[in-house]
Amino acid sequence: MKSLQRRRLADQDVADAVDHFFNESPALALRFVDALEQACRHIQKRPATGSPRYAHELDIPGLRCWPLKRFPYLVFYSERSDAIEIWRVLHGRRDIPLWLTEPAD
Repeated sequence: MKSLQRRRLADQDVADAVDHFFNESPALALRFVDALEQACRHIQKRPATGSPRYAHELDIPGLRCWPLKRFPYLVFYSERSDAIEIWRVLHGRRDIPLWLTEPAD
């Protein structure tokens, strides 16, 4: 299983989401973190199963996304030879193309 490496923007996305959910309910924030961890484990085991939709739409070769269970968030990532790189963790109602084309780390 490949290691996960997160871009700075992905870390910020997660921190923002956790803060949002924590303000609603600490238990909800924990459920979000659990759903994110499940998604990341799935991505590590089966990276090719994520949707390449945005890769084609934005011409970003290798980009895939995987949804979180019970939360409207998508994990955007790419597989490298040595690791899985998490680009962003975005709410599905965001302007995904705009958020994905922000400057990288």
